[in-house]
Amino acid sequence: MNLVSFSLIFAGVMLNVAAQLLIKAGTNSIGYFEFSRENILPIGWKLATEPHIVGAMFCYALSVVIWILALSRVQVSIAYPLLSMGYVVNAAAAWWFFNETFNPAKVAGIGVIILGVIIISRA
Repeated sequence: MNLVSFSLIFAGVMLNVAAQLLIKAGTNSIGYFEFSRENILPIGWKLATEPHIVGAMFCYALSVVIWILALSRVQVSIAYPLLSMGYVVNAAAAWWFFNETFNPAKVAGIGVIILGVIIISRA
């Protein structure tokens, strides 16, 4: 895999990570809610107009374009597993931005993911 292909995949992954973090920030801003017939429109409107969530949707849309470019250059059997890099980045970013915790199982899992990404990216 060349640098351009890897960069496209990595950019797509980072956009997905950004989208997940923006969604979390948006739901934190809105607060806990339940969907019911009475509040589906008010909550739906809040979600659809919350700036973080709107930004997340933009990130997702852009990531689809980048993913199409990546798949035009790389076999899907190689590209798709590299999406797991998002788990690693997302865990670190969630710790940084939202004070989410790490435990030994999470650290071990992240280590396995990193090893897998290294192995697949060399295939």
